Amino acid sequence: MTEQLNTMEIKQFLEEDIGSGDITAAIIPEAMRAEAEVMTREAMVLCGRAWFEAVFKALDADLVIEWLAAEGETVGKNTLLCKLSGSARSLLTGERTALNLLQTLSATATVARRYADAVSGTGCKVLDTRKTIPGLRNAQKYAVACGGCYNHRIGLYDGVLIKENHIIAAGSIAQAIRAARQLTSVPVEVEVESLQEFLEAVAAQPDRIMLDNFSLEDMAEAVKLNSGAIELEASGNIGLHNIRAIAETGVDYISIGALTKHVTAVDLSMRIKLVHEHD
Repeated sequence: MTEQLNTMEIKQFLEEDIGSGDITAAIIPEAMRAEAEVMTREAMVLCGRAWFEAVFKALDADLVIEWLAAEGETVGKNTLLCKLSGSARSLLTGERTALNLLQTLSATATVARRYADAVSGTGCKVLDTRKTIPGLRNAQKYAVACGGCYNHRIGLYDGVLIKENHIIAAGSIAQAIRAARQLTSVPVEVEVESLQEFLEAVAAQPDRIMLDNFSLEDMAEAVKLNSGAIELEASGNIGLHNIRAIAETGVDYISIGALTKHVTAVDLSMRIKLVHEHD
């Protein structure tokens, strides 16, 4: 899914850091060559190799990167991830931007893998949300898939998700769904907060119903009443502590904002290993 990589965004990421020029790297002779290694200080799922490479290639097309771990691979603490060789200035200038992307996307994939493992064997799929880091929507959604979870809608344009305020403005659940059907052919989902609202939604026949903050008992009852007719998605106050029990109620999907919202960057380190003058 590296097609999600936007080279324009890579340039913007670099411009944000470099601005009018890297005045610290300028102290290094222009002809100086260097080799470097990137290591993780914690266990993780590696994700974002294409973004990492794109940063350095934008600075130096001749820079060489040798990966020692595969995209989507789970690696342990102190694993050597890759080796780099090329212009010393380019390595130093691109280091922070490249690591920022790799550590953030690897963190997202690592969290996603934990949630995917938690529901393994239930048939339930874990979805992300739009609670992503601004500017990294596509990249983080790629990382979610890399970690074994699935993407909800990408933005406001490729799926209808009718929530409480939409229902109030439209007049009712049925009216909101009817208006959505008349407007577009994309999938229509509606959020409900009680079994009564759930039954109203079932009667209006959306493509999917989101059960927001339902108890396990009400969730199981909704699954029973639905009889598999409409896709069901659980959402709200769900974490690793309770996701398995929710998946076992029989819902088709569980959406988790924490996949992209609460990520803590993986601790990565890049060290120059060898420096020499270019022949």
